[in-house]
Amino acid sequence: MTTETPTRPIHRIAKEQLASTGFLLARLGFAFKGKAIAACEKAGFELYDYGVLALLAEGARQTQSTIADSLTVDPSRLVALLDSLEKRGLIVRQRDTQDRRRHLVSITAEGKRELGRLRALIKGLEEEFFAPLDEASRKSLHDLLLHLASELDPRCAFATVKPPAATEPPPRSA
Repeated sequence: MTTETPTRPIHRIAKEQLASTGFLLARLGFAFKGKAIAACEKAGFELYDYGVLALLAEGARQTQSTIADSLTVDPSRLVALLDSLEKRGLIVRQRDTQDRRRHLVSITAEGKRELGRLRALIKGLEEEFFAPLDEASRKSLHDLLLHLASELDPRCAFATVKPPAATEPPPRSA
């Protein structure tokens, strides 16, 4: 009598789908996103928290509506995200003196520290996920994806600026 767990057979993807660049991109994108969501949740965050903090760390305070537009998040969903980040001391919201109906959102020093942890976490996931590719192939893939994203998504059109590395300390606030 054996105690080995039977392995499930691997069911292959249709060759037609494997021949589709879009299909492969979507499949791998979903796979990476699933790993990122799980890792962020394990660290006590949502994946959107990383997006909010990274956006705010770039400098200027943002309105809630510009954050929602940038991250493609429903404004009502964003309010819950911001409430959670604010409760943890990672962001602050203040009324806009120019328009009292709007809130301006900015990152705190603690938010910058947590962003550094999230950057390292995501960088580690990327290292693991793209390990089958050598450095030149990774750069080539990134450059191609960045070019395509900047052509197809206006939110990526400015993306010629290299994001900070996970090991770099967050920028100091004045």
